[in-house]
Amino acid sequence: MKQGRNQVRIIAGKWRGLKIDFPTANGLRPTPDRVRETLFNWLQPWLPGTRCLDLFAGSGALGLEALSRGAQSMVLVEQDASVVRSLINTVEHLNAESVDVVRNDGLRYLGQAHGPFDIVFLDPPFGQALLGQCCQLIIQNNIVKPGGFVYAEANKGESIPLSSPQWAPLRSKQAGQVGYHLIQRIDGQ
Repeated sequence: MKQGRNQVRIIAGKWRGLKIDFPTANGLRPTPDRVRETLFNWLQPWLPGTRCLDLFAGSGALGLEALSRGAQSMVLVEQDASVVRSLINTVEHLNAESVDVVRNDGLRYLGQAHGPFDIVFLDPPFGQALLGQCCQLIIQNNIVKPGGFVYAEANKGESIPLSSPQWAPLRSKQAGQVGYHLIQRIDGQ
């Protein structure tokens, strides 16, 4: 394995340039720098002071980038024990406040109706049909506040099943074989 292969860096904010180490784990594929840069450019007007959930947190790149750029609090949910230990070590190293690292299955966590959150980062392992189940639980359990957002990554061409009068797709792009999407909850319920 190449040196630095299991590292991602924080792109901007108070931890700009900091490298995050993470273990090798099945299905763990951090969101690339250029995709995160685009995502956080999209979110910047709304990000400061938000309560966020990084489901299937993996390296923690999305959640920690959000905190670095002004999110108020973050819940990092990850099932793999070695990845959870790595996340805890990273959070302690950063002396990050208002961060909860939770070892749990993503679907189980959503089924326990935590929330509501301002922003949910949803990047489940591909090829396991998790995205649709997660979206259903997000709607069913009112996980996102009205006006809040879901960021979702999926295989190129895969549709995001948050299509109802309460949800509006705001932005979508593609990088290689990955599609990434920002969807906003627009209802007043």
